[in-house]
Amino acid sequence: MDINDIRDRIRCEALLGKVMTAEEAAAMINPNDHIGISGFTPSGYPKAVPLALEQRIREEHFKIDLWTGASVGPEADQSLVECDGMNRRFPYQTNSVLRKAINSGKVHYIDMHLSHVAQQVRTGFFGELDVAIIEVCAITEDGNLVPTTALGNSPVYATQAKKIIVEVNTSQPLELEGMHDIYQPANPPHRKPIPIEAAGDRIGTTYIEVDTDKIVAIVPTDITDKTRPFAPIGDDARAMSGHLIEFLSNEIKQGRLPESLLPLQSGVGNVANAVISGLVDSPYENLTVYTEVIQDGMFDLIDAGKLLMASGTSLSPSPDGLKRFYAGIKDYRDKIVLRPQEISNNPEVIRRLGVIAMNTALEMDIYGNVNSTHVTGTKMMNGIGGSGDFARNGSLSIFFTNSVAKGGDISCIVPFASHIDHSEHDVHVYVSELGVADVRGLSPKERARVIINNIVHPDYRDMLLDYLKRAEQKCGFSQTPHMLDEAMEWYTRFNETGSMKK
Repeated sequence: MDINDIRDRIRCEALLGKVMTAEEAAAMINPNDHIGISGFTPSGYPKAVPLALEQRIREEHFKIDLWTGASVGPEADQSLVECDGMNRRFPYQTNSVLRKAINSGKVHYIDMHLSHVAQQVRTGFFGELDVAIIEVCAITEDGNLVPTTALGNSPVYATQAKKIIVEVNTSQPLELEGMHDIYQPANPPHRKPIPIEAAGDRIGTTYIEVDTDKIVAIVPTDITDKTRPFAPIGDDARAMSGHLIEFLSNEIKQGRLPESLLPLQSGVGNVANAVISGLVDSPYENLTVYTEVIQDGMFDLIDAGKLLMASGTSLSPSPDGLKRFYAGIKDYRDKIVLRPQEISNNPEVIRRLGVIAMNTALEMDIYGNVNSTHVTGTKMMNGIGGSGDFARNGSLSIFFTNSVAKGGDISCIVPFASHIDHSEHDVHVYVSELGVADVRGLSPKERARVIINNIVHPDYRDMLLDYLKRAEQKCGFSQTPHMLDEAMEWYTRFNETGSMKK
């Protein structure tokens, strides 16, 4: 790409001499470097330099540590694994190749609460950050960086890194400039209150302030974000959305929520997107969102005139949703603000705003403990992401799950969850396609019966009630009765026969 093709994007004349190829930039990375990159979900992440680094590693055989905001695209999360170049990775991922490497012990993976990462980087928990690679749509006259479709941890990586490599991506529209609100809190004991009182409040700059002396390379590219399509909205997701609407309407009727609700948070993925999209047909108006990812369902709410403002750290739409966003960017940009993830997921702000937290579970147990991360307790799926930030601090915490998986061979509600990410103390309401289990104010044994009777599939309901009754008798009706050996038999039975059914 000719430098003249990006002159309108590099407005700082002093930096034009640092424009180079991705291969030249990748040569500045050293073996064993700690590398922090932009991106959150497969949006706003660098592409050209990781691909060039992959080719160099294939020739020279070394490894690096990769720090991100959340999951990123295959140009980083897959290519650097396939060349055996990744040693350590955090804080969240969704790539199947990387997942296999994690579960085979080839990559060391640290699963983290996303709101915690920035402060721990600033205080040196993980050692020094050698290189930051940041995707931008433009560089300002003063040499500051205008991000693209995600912020994630870009601000802290850019300020903490010894060297910065900038990818100027011409596939990202210049109209993104102005959508960001970049604010970095000081570390304790110097931290001040974060002055956000409404989802749309702006408290920072529209660009990442950097020391231009640390910028060692600027790489032009036009490689697009590799966002993922959503599955078609099925009957189960529609049912869950309907149950949610009925539940929230009753909360309004009881005076526990205002008619426009409180700011909504929704997790990543098909179910979360479908549930949000279902609110288009709800009676709610003047909605706001304070979340981490902005998906297609939120565009649906904006187009329907129901959503006033959406605050997040990343745009994470489907490929069609991304095209839709670009086509309508002049209208969407006034209703969307993108923040660093330590602000979008900040417990202080979540609690102040009274966010309604809505997340999904891999499985949960009869007492309400939720597993978001591990398959049968040992194999990492993706990670906890931001669900813990919101579940523990939201004014209302809701988890969604299908009642069964794998065609009914697995019950998503079990006697004792094989791994616990969110304890029973963090969740108020559970929703499956069968109904709602509102467990507020209930003791563990009361919760268990509400969960079993309201959201468990009929094929497993009698099994779980029988387990609960026998556990109560065996344990002398203790606070939280369990027969641990029998609880684990559910997983043994599945591993041996392919089904949890007796």
